[in-house]
Amino acid sequence: MLIRYSYSEIKKITHGFNDKLGEGGYGSVYKGKLRSGRFAAVKILRKEKGNGQEFINEVATIGRIHHCNVVQLIGFTVKGSKRALIYEFMPNGSLERYIFSRQGTIPLSNQKIYEISLGVARGIEYLHQGCDMQILHFDIKPHNILLDENFTPKVSDFGLAKLYPTNNSIVSLTMASHLDKNHSSQMYFPSWIYDQVNEGKDILEDQVTEQEKNTIKKMTIVALWCIQLKPIDRPSMHRVVQMLEADIESLQMPPKPFLVPQQTSNDDRINMANPTSLRDPSNVCSVDSSYQFGR
Repeated sequence: MLIRYSYSEIKKITHGFNDKLGEGGYGSVYKGKLRSGRFAAVKILRKEKGNGQEFINEVATIGRIHHCNVVQLIGFTVKGSKRALIYEFMPNGSLERYIFSRQGTIPLSNQKIYEISLGVARGIEYLHQGCDMQILHFDIKPHNILLDENFTPKVSDFGLAKLYPTNNSIVSLTMASHLDKNHSSQMYFPSWIYDQVNEGKDILEDQVTEQEKNTIKKMTIVALWCIQLKPIDRPSMHRVVQMLEADIESLQMPPKPFLVPQQTSNDDRINMANPTSLRDPSNVCSVDSSYQFGR
């Protein structure tokens, strides 16, 4: 059961909003300490979001979720235009801090990067298939992947989440297609990566073991599947988890990612009731690794 706090309790928990952890498009986040002694992250939503839709989305969505790779919502506050969400505290912050080497930041090992990738995939798969409602996050990015004390990843920030009944077999993918198109210039790098892997070249110059090379190659192949511009070529999250857990020898290279989407208007709507009719059942498609349901 979620706990409903008063706004005065929130001020006490955060010691008057003294320790700010970060700020995003939906509000500021502060470190707090509950009466139980447990640390928490308190997200104060911006007042200009007057209709409270993002607040309703997060409470309704995360309140019913319990998964080791999805951040846990502890409670909430609502008083007039003042709204807040109380989450479990993630001591290692967001994945964004570790994507690139920075001064004072401990780099993640290749094995840990793989474990984080698999954990994120499992979290998204749960959102798509493990809940009473099918949940589309629509804002998966390193900033919204939080890491606990063991660097276990947890998907967070459901301000843009959309809920779909489990019997809703058709989902419009227009938004995902739009995002592909807006960032088409970024496809140059994936095309180069594709050529490197396809030609059997090492992606990293550093000295790594043969096992690490295979792990890196496996993650790269899965990533190339997930960024396919044609929705029918993208795997479900269930399939993504399977590929990440499989041996490298069992994986096939996807079509090469091109700059211009070679897709028809029918690709913007996917029949979720019979996805296997679209292509090989091992490659159930959808919007992208962040937008699909799968089986």
